[in-house]
Amino acid sequence: MKRILNIVGARPNFVKMAPIVRALEQRGEQFVQKLVHTGQHYDDRMSAIFFRDLKLPIPDVNLNVGSGSHAQQTAAAMVRLEPLLQEFRPDIVIVVGDVNSTLAGALTAKKLGLKVAHVEAGLRSFDMSMPEEINRLCTDSISDVLFTTDKIADANLLREGIPAERIHFVGNVMIDSLLACRDFACEERFYEKLGLQPKAYATLTLHRPSNIDNAEALEEILGALFENIQDMPIIFPVHPRARQRVKEFGFDRYFTDKLGAKGILMTEPLSYIEFLNLNMFSRLVLTDSGGVQEETTILEVPCVTLRKNTERPITITEGTNHLGGVTRESIKAAIRAALVDTPGRVRNPELWDGKAAERIVDVIASVCRM
Repeated sequence: MKRILNIVGARPNFVKMAPIVRALEQRGEQFVQKLVHTGQHYDDRMSAIFFRDLKLPIPDVNLNVGSGSHAQQTAAAMVRLEPLLQEFRPDIVIVVGDVNSTLAGALTAKKLGLKVAHVEAGLRSFDMSMPEEINRLCTDSISDVLFTTDKIADANLLREGIPAERIHFVGNVMIDSLLACRDFACEERFYEKLGLQPKAYATLTLHRPSNIDNAEALEEILGALFENIQDMPIIFPVHPRARQRVKEFGFDRYFTDKLGAKGILMTEPLSYIEFLNLNMFSRLVLTDSGGVQEETTILEVPCVTLRKNTERPITITEGTNHLGGVTRESIKAAIRAALVDTPGRVRNPELWDGKAAERIVDVIASVCRM
């Protein structure tokens, strides 16, 4: 039996890894797997509840690296991963996404002479101010097997000199999780618990440092949204760091704790199922998240990305996404375009069909025989 070590660390990783773990379980005669959680996201609302929603098994190992600077997180994960990898000696290490845990897993495995598979390879924003872009570039450059979500990612990798035989277009495992949970999430009706009517509110997420750690940038975004609220409430499941920045910068005036009063309504971070239900029945989603751009495309909900760029351009050309920029005027224009232009123009990207994990495991089985 071949040994597979799966590494996760943050909420997006859990969503991507869940279908891969299930697909490996279905071939239990071929594989023995371990699930390692670095502990980059660690409290219940940021971690444990996602494992329950996605039916991910309890991790075999939790490294408990916690918070810290990028260097501290990456270094702590590497130091704690090394003895684990030396003991288990996996035939291949699977890393997903673009967080610090992704890079830490890939680097540690390669320095021990182990094969690395990167799920969600080839995505590029071409913005080196984004920590995620650095993680993506570094991880892809040393991975032995690169799984892509679309042909644009394939082209990026080929242009960077990655041999074609290492690149495998398999589709999007984020969508595997979404499709597996969609019916259950639809029944959740979480929006009703907030007193909302379907298709009569917007959902907001903000977590990127470039948006929330800069007072001027954050005020541009909040000001644009506040001026566009009118009769459409904006619901903001808030990341703990974002809540802290709002308080530090004195931006409480943009928020309310009561539905019906003018202002953006903050909630605690939501579970995967709650958040999926909220987005499913939104009239509009406003986000700086990568994965949310993909999910709204499949849900056919208009999306405005609150960034100057996106590493997922296919969500614009074939999905519901509109690039909003980070100024008041550009955000307002994108909101108008999303609400008017999105209906009827959606085409699901190729292989975003709920079977990406199965294709990944087919390739892993082939690679492990080599």
